[in-house]
Amino acid sequence: MSGNVLGIIGNLHAVMFNHVGLDRLTKTGIPEGIYSLFQMMFAIITPALFVGAVVGRVRFKFLTAFIICWSIVVYYPLVHMVWGGGLLAKLGALDFAGGTVVHINAGVTALALSIGVGPRHFRNDKPANRSWVLLGTAILWIGWYGFNAGSALAINDVAAQAMITTTVSSAAAMVAWQLLEVWQTGHVTLVGTCTGALCGLVSITPATGYVSIDAALWIGLIAAACSFYFITEIKPLFPSIDDTLDAFGCHGVSGIWGSIATGLFAQHSINSQVKYDGLFVGGGWHLFGVQLLATLITVVMAFVFSLVIIKILQHLMTIRVSEADEARGLDLSQHAETLGTIESVK
Repeated sequence: MSGNVLGIIGNLHAVMFNHVGLDRLTKTGIPEGIYSLFQMMFAIITPALFVGAVVGRVRFKFLTAFIICWSIVVYYPLVHMVWGGGLLAKLGALDFAGGTVVHINAGVTALALSIGVGPRHFRNDKPANRSWVLLGTAILWIGWYGFNAGSALAINDVAAQAMITTTVSSAAAMVAWQLLEVWQTGHVTLVGTCTGALCGLVSITPATGYVSIDAALWIGLIAAACSFYFITEIKPLFPSIDDTLDAFGCHGVSGIWGSIATGLFAQHSINSQVKYDGLFVGGGWHLFGVQLLATLITVVMAFVFSLVIIKILQHLMTIRVSEADEARGLDLSQHAETLGTIESVK
């Protein structure tokens, strides 16, 4: 970290790693170069989450410009505010591995993009290949250990706690989603099972290194219920807001709950970085209030700034493909590619 301007952003003293020794150790004993690569992973993952909200209709040029602008205006300031010693960090907000920075941020941005880009002309919410959904979920679950447990920045008891709570929350949410599906439709689906697991992973992310195993269970269960209710009951009330892959329903809703739940269940006895215990573990209202405020600031910041960026870019370029190109598919109409081959577009 270099500088702290108004608690919102750093300075450009270390831009492009100028004045930075890549082998210089951070406070946790990790070389600057390796820690920077770890942070780059979060910066890459976050846009990948909200892209799913507008897949199939958004122009690639607009998406590229949006991600660049959004990263500078929204993502990097939020990272500084939460993890870089900025405004929210000074308030005492906790985010172990990206509940606010990654998931709420991406989920709310997805909502803004869904509104700004508009709905699909041709709606088909059925997955093209369920086996790929399962494979993707499995890879995500494995990778989640990397940035949840990895955010302990050491091989220690906190990292082990993060791995266990990640597993418990995800498994609980997965089973909860299955039970909700049986209650509503009479059967379990593969896509629903994968969605439930994802919601559990999202919800535990901000709390994973701060909470007990039984707290992780409740966080996962409630996350599945919240996201399931939003996707099945609330989302259909707004058909013009077309979030293709339910990025807000999963990452936004479960992320918001996870961030708030951190204020309910975090314990100093589990992680010494917790200065005030959560509301449900005898710590009073302080941490809960801080988490509510941090969550609200993240939601407002991501939503408002994303809409502003979209509105500005609308005056500079076309943000979505034509109806004809959407019908042809973006692989062919935008990139001149089909599955496994490259063909010229006439």
